[in-house]
Amino acid sequence: MPNANDDNPSALSQVQHRAVSELLRVSPVADDLARRFEEAGFSLALVGGSVRDALLGRLGNDLDFTTDALPQDVLALVKPWADAVWEVGIAFGTVGCQKNGYQIEVTTYRSESYDRTSRKPEVAYGDSIEEDLVRRDFTVNAMAVALPRKEFIDPHGGLDDLAERVLRTPGTPEESFSDDPLRMLRAARFAAQLDFEVAPDVVAAMTGMAGRIEIVSAERVRGELDKLLLSANPRKGLTLLVETGLADHILPELPALRLESDEHHRHKDVYEHSLTVLEQAIALEDDGPDLILRIAALLHDIGKPRTRRFEKDGGVSFHHHEVVGAKMTKKRMTALKYSNEMVKDVSRLVELHLRFHGYGTGEWTDSAVRRYVRDAGPLLSRLHKLTRSDCTTRNKRKAGALSRAYDGLEERIARLQEKETLDAIRPDLDGNQIMEVLGVGPGPVIGRAYQFLLELRLENGPLDPDAAAEALKTWWAEHSQD
Repeated sequence: MPNANDDNPSALSQVQHRAVSELLRVSPVADDLARRFEEAGFSLALVGGSVRDALLGRLGNDLDFTTDALPQDVLALVKPWADAVWEVGIAFGTVGCQKNGYQIEVTTYRSESYDRTSRKPEVAYGDSIEEDLVRRDFTVNAMAVALPRKEFIDPHGGLDDLAERVLRTPGTPEESFSDDPLRMLRAARFAAQLDFEVAPDVVAAMTGMAGRIEIVSAERVRGELDKLLLSANPRKGLTLLVETGLADHILPELPALRLESDEHHRHKDVYEHSLTVLEQAIALEDDGPDLILRIAALLHDIGKPRTRRFEKDGGVSFHHHEVVGAKMTKKRMTALKYSNEMVKDVSRLVELHLRFHGYGTGEWTDSAVRRYVRDAGPLLSRLHKLTRSDCTTRNKRKAGALSRAYDGLEERIARLQEKETLDAIRPDLDGNQIMEVLGVGPGPVIGRAYQFLLELRLENGPLDPDAAAEALKTWWAEHSQD
């Protein structure tokens, strides 16, 4: 895409022409939908991210439109036309529908803003597309293509900013962030997603207004944070959140890591180490972005500030930081309204991330391998990636030794897996068999016996039923009076 500021006065119009052509090429339903609105006396324009992404060559099947028609009018127009319609956003002026594989949202011209205390935006409908565009978050999202006449609308220089890869606001950033404080997080998210720079005045406003993010609901904050973490370059966005002070309000455990020294890599603080671990974990993903792995990588060491101890020999220790960190992770993710299942999975990975190092550098016993697999459960693949990512030493010999050691562990797991079902380890006798062997009915003792047999299975591998029964009888003779 040529720079919109080139000396050639026709450069901008050429870019616009190509943009319109691209949008029409990938949006075969646009003209059809626009004609329906025009015949009903309304205007329709492709807008925002759809225009931006077309200019960047990354437009998918999600298309955003804006209109002067009120939501109920939009609903009446799209219902007989679309393959499917949904109304979940109608309270905010948005009607969604699907047509020929395209996911479409049509939103009435609007402006939305927060008062000083509300967590919900107040929605008001506007009268013109110019009014709608000036209330959008960034200039690169404040461009439109009016249909069906195909007029490119860019009142705030979004095309220039897109060419320069910079994020600016249509009005002053202070006004924009007062209207919707979540836009501060969106700036960090777009910086990470699009690899754009954020204009200095926008960064200054984010810094000065960071505390205002607290009036935004946890669900909306989490949504933006997830998009940032799932981007191609989350470090860029996270760094901006920390430097502006926004992270102090939404993820305070992250900036707290800047004050700590990692015991293995004293030339780095734990904050930089954690960002590096995140990047290394991303490099190991083999089936697209993995939010659980990425959050675990970012938060794996957040227990270090609370567990740091200065030892008599001059060293620094962080004993049990993985246990403390798991509790902190659970608390923070719960506050951000993550699902119980995701909280459980990420917290478990944080708790287990040092387990590999706990067995030392010697040969792992079969029992240790079984326990490692049992404790990781369905998170084993992610634990492999997290553990490998946690090595950020510049010492090539040490890094190579750790990598070979983990290669050896994975080989041991594979060999044992061929002989045993490691990922579904169960005692060799079930509850009914335990009651039959011991001659007792249901009760707490069955749970204790089950746990004994499970430990026996982990320590020695699978036993035949007779051997398991004999071991159980011996255990019962020693513990029946407890």
